[in-house]
This record gives sequence, C-alpha cells and structure tokens, in this order.
Amino acid sequence: MTFPFFFTWTAQRDAQPIEIASGEGARFRDGLGQEWLDLGALSYQANLGHGHPQVTAALVKQARSLSLAPPNAVFPAKIDLARALLELSPRGFSKVFFTLSGSEANENAMKIARLSTGRHKFVSRYRSYHGASFGALSLTGDYRRPPLEPVLAGVLRVGDDAADIEAVLDAEGPEIAAVFLEPVPGANGVHVPPPDYFARVRAACDRHGVLLVMDEVLCGFGRTGSCFGFEHWGIVPDMITCAKGLTGGYAPLGAVLVHQRLAAQFDQRVLWAGLTAYAHPLGCAAGLAAVNAYRSENLFGRAAEFASPMRQLLETVAAGSAVATAVRSIGLLGAIDLDLSRAGWERLGAELHRRHIHCHVYPRRGSIVVSPPLVIERQELAAGIGLIGEAISAAVSG
Repeated sequence: MTFPFFFTWTAQRDAQPIEIASGEGARFRDGLGQEWLDLGALSYQANLGHGHPQVTAALVKQARSLSLAPPNAVFPAKIDLARALLELSPRGFSKVFFTLSGSEANENAMKIARLSTGRHKFVSRYRSYHGASFGALSLTGDYRRPPLEPVLAGVLRVGDDAADIEAVLDAEGPEIAAVFLEPVPGANGVHVPPPDYFARVRAACDRHGVLLVMDEVLCGFGRTGSCFGFEHWGIVPDMITCAKGLTGGYAPLGAVLVHQRLAAQFDQRVLWAGLTAYAHPLGCAAGLAAVNAYRSENLFGRAAEFASPMRQLLETVAAGSAVATAVRSIGLLGAIDLDLSRAGWERLGAELHRRHIHCHVYPRRGSIVVSPPLVIERQELAAGIGLIGEAISAAVSG
C-alpha cells in the first residue's frame, strides 16, 4: 500500500509501518486487532502507557473550554503546569519556556544560552541525539547529522570521558556558551556515565563561566527511576530541556526550565524566542494531567523499584545468548549489545514482529533498547523480555 505521507528516518520503500488502533496500559492493538506489548514506550514518550483515563479526560475538558490561545495568553493549565514543572526542578529554577518538541526545547535553550552569555559556541558528545531541527541536529553527534552537513557552526563535539569536556573548556572556555548533555545517551545505547562524570563537568563549567544544559527529553519524567536523570549524580544544571514524557505523548509539548540566575536577565532584556503554538492549551492540559499522574501513581518510584528486576531479566537473556556482548541499564531503560550480521538483525526484527513485541532495534549501533511504559506490570516485563530472548535465539539460528 502506498501512503500519501512520508515515513521518517528511512527510505520510503524500506518503511515498516504499524497501524495502531487502540491501547491500554503497556499494550496496544494493531489494525488487525492483534495485541502488542510495548517495550519501547512507542518513541520513548509513552511513559504513562496507552489510554490513560485522567490524561484523556483532561484533554477533552480543555478542548471543550479553551482549545486555542495566542503565545501571550494566560490560562489556568499554563500557569499550573509551569508551577508544577518548577516544583519538580532543583531549587532556584524560576521560569519555563514552552515548546512543541524536544528539538525545539534544545533550539531555544541554545538561544537563551547565547543571549545570556554573549558567547556563541557549544559543546556536545559524539554519542548523542538532541533533535532533528538544524540547531538541535548541530548538537547531535550520531549518524543522523552527517547527511545534512553543513549544520550550525560553532559546535565542538567530544568523546565520552569527562576529561574530553575539561580539555575543550580549558582550551576554548571564553567562547563557549553551554555544554549540552543527556544524562544517559538512551537512543545511542544506554551508556550510563561513571559516578564522578557530572561533578567534573559541572566544576569545569563553573571554572569557565559555561552553562550546563541537561537534555532530559528521553530520560525525563521517570525513565531512569527519578524525575530527571541528572538527579542520580547530585548536580544542578543551568537549564533543563524536556518533552516526550512531559505529556506522556498525549499531546505535543516541550519545555526549557531555566534557573533564576539566567531568567532574571530577561526581565529588562528582550528574549528573542517565540512560537505560534507556544504553551498550546491542549498540550498544557495533557502535561499537567501527566505530572499529576506521575505523582499520584508514584511512577518515578515504580521505575526505581523495577530497575533491578529489569536488569536481571536482561542479563539472563544475555547469558543465554552467544551473540550478546554487554548489558547496560538504569531505571526502566536498558540495552543489550548484540554481535549480529546484517541478515541477523533483519531476522531479529522479523522475530520480534512475529511475537508482537515493540522495542528499539538499532543495527547501526549494535544494540537493542528496552524502555517500557512506567505502568508496566512486573509479569508483563518478565514475559516481554523473555520473548526478546526467544527472538534473539531464533534470529541466530536462522
């Protein structure tokens, strides 16, 4: 069947669409009525799972009262969501800039960094993904950037060691506005940093007057077992970017959370940033309902409780496979590295499809990533990872 729209990140002839008809909890049903177990939270955004009644009800209520607003509008959901996000942030955060996506959140964090520091360069890692728009793509280090070069000038990319960032800041600190980091590069293989990594980066930024921006688009809202991933390492950034889990995927919304030491600069200066659908009422309503659900259902704590069981399940799968080379995990985010041929990866995708398991298969990176909704039941998690193990075995045997 030919579709009248583009599929993303693929040659159109190679697209593998799934018709999703409905869903509940950690499961969704396709157009044929077949039930799938979602071990990927769709594109990492469905932290609340499918068909969450409170979020759905909040969207309906908002649409019936106020479904359109200009960027300078004030209404309850916008005010309440901003306050809720600041309550989740470290002490000292005072303002929220709303966006429609994680890419736009990083774009606007770049603007705020340049405007507040007067500097123009940025630092990011090669093993990273910060978004698909040109500024965010310029920060991105993985394979999705090179086909679109040249991108924004002034981005310095480094390796995974804290010493790499320290060296760049020592050499070019006076020209660098901000360092952008994911707490854990999730889509690039769940690489959890060593215990001293962020303390060293924070200290290096402070020495050179460089801002530290934590990209929590994937890790934020419970994925790692805390609200924000950076909380595991006890540091306080200057800005936090988020999206995906902010609404649980129920409406497009992103945000930049800004510390008072930066926000205060724009009391008298123009903030040269804006969007037509800034703080869209439906997005704000979904975000507020999602934050309330995370709290009332203790989903951040649930992800922390499931961290050890999930790691054990992944390690069991790896131990039973000759092609598994490593396991990494934190919270409800885990990866298994696999030594498979191209044909083996294709067979693995087919075997997972046959078992109606949705997760993230990355042949280019040599890993499979598991990131289930935070509402998943323990028996579902165990059964699903067991099926991943079966799919790997079938792919290997051919």
